[in-house]
Amino acid sequence: MKLTTREFNTLTFFKLPSAWWTGVRLKSVNEKEAITTAKLGWRNQNPFKSMFWAVQGMAAEFATGALVIGYIRSTGKSISMLVVNNKANFSKKAVGRIHFTCVDGDKVEGAIAEAVKTGEGQTIWMQSVGRDSSGDIVSTFDFEWSIRVKQKK
Repeated sequence: MKLTTREFNTLTFFKLPSAWWTGVRLKSVNEKEAITTAKLGWRNQNPFKSMFWAVQGMAAEFATGALVIGYIRSTGKSISMLVVNNKANFSKKAVGRIHFTCVDGDKVEGAIAEAVKTGEGQTIWMQSVGRDSSGDIVSTFDFEWSIRVKQKK
């Protein structure tokens, strides 16, 4: 995996400042899983004193996207990635620090390998689950990623 948490968080600061300023951070990433966090604060709360759904969505997407980026980098090929669909479920008020975990590394590895092998675009559904400090699920996000090897011109 050619991606570090420091590199990803620096990229966030420069390329996605809204995520940075609302406290979204990548905490860990390896071949199998990625974990992001966001802590409730005045910059990311809604009027009900819980974390705004969009901040949860950014953290959840980053957990899935970090795995995709890591595998793309490991191929050394020019591959595009794009979220083409998503679903979300909110089951509990998000307060405190929320950890979003995606364990779909094997799915990503397979989809990217297939895209490289066939030259055909692939789509893959990935899930990121947000848990509070008690371990209770506060939200679940599903993202459909499109992966395509860029053609040389």
